[in-house]
This record gives sequence, C-alpha cells and structure tokens, in this order.
Amino acid sequence: MPRTEKEIHQLSLLGQAGVHYPTDYSPEMLETFDNKHPEDDYIVTFLCPEFTSLCPKTGQPDFGKIIINYIPDRKMVESKSLKLYLFSFRNHGDFHEDCVNIIMKDLRKLMNPRYIEVRGEFMPRGGISIVPFANWGDDDHADLVAARRLAAFPMTF
Repeated sequence: MPRTEKEIHQLSLLGQAGVHYPTDYSPEMLETFDNKHPEDDYIVTFLCPEFTSLCPKTGQPDFGKIIINYIPDRKMVESKSLKLYLFSFRNHGDFHEDCVNIIMKDLRKLMNPRYIEVRGEFMPRGGISIVPFANWGDDDHADLVAARRLAAFPMTF
C-alpha cells in the first residue's frame, strides 16, 4: 500500500531545496515515519562515509565512517533528517566513543526500535584508529545484542 499524502506531508525536510544545515549538534532535526511492516523483523542500514566531528580538547577535525543498523518497530528515521543530524556533529566537540553513543541513544529515543547498533570507524589520529561500537535491543533481541557486541571485538584491522 503506498504512503498517503498526509504521511508524506508530515516530513518537513524531504524535498526541500533550501535546507538549513545545522552548525551545532541538533537532535531535533530527526524525523520519523510509520513502519508499514511492523509484523516483520528486518534490518535497515545507513552508511555515512564522511562523518566529521571535532576533538573536544584541540578543536581539530576528526573524520570517520558511521554505520547504523536497526530493526524497526513502529517508527523509522527519515534519511534526509538523519543526514542533517549527522552533519550537525561537524562543529560538535566530543570523543569518538561519545559521538557513537550519543547517536545510538538519540535514535533509540526517537524510534524505540527493536534493536539498534552504531559503529564508528575513525581515521587515525596520532597513529591510532578508534572503532567504537554501541548497541541496544529489547528483551526479544537480547541474544542479538550479546552476539553483535561480541562480534564487534576485532581480531585485526
């Protein structure tokens, strides 16, 4: 069944040519739409290969890739709002681990998914790459939470 005009109209950012790009961390940019398949467990993946944030101590830019996987329940995140939200980290000063956890918690609060994970793969700074991973799942997905967390421990890079 196609989406109704009312469902599409509630998304304020999609299709807007003159979008304002946030200059500060902006979780209020995130928008949702209804999951038309809540009876199914399926995975949605977002890949942001050009994520940037700032080191909270030096103010120097940090570059990385953010991978978001989730199993939706009733709500899903709209991709353009997610893009703008992730862009809002550009001037945000936080450690890599904090950025990944903030993203996961903001999306969990927004959608209340059945399962969600966020992985950051950051470019080396001072010769060290940092790869934080955060996940959460409801009671029905507790085994997935544990398995994915264990699998996130890399054997090598």
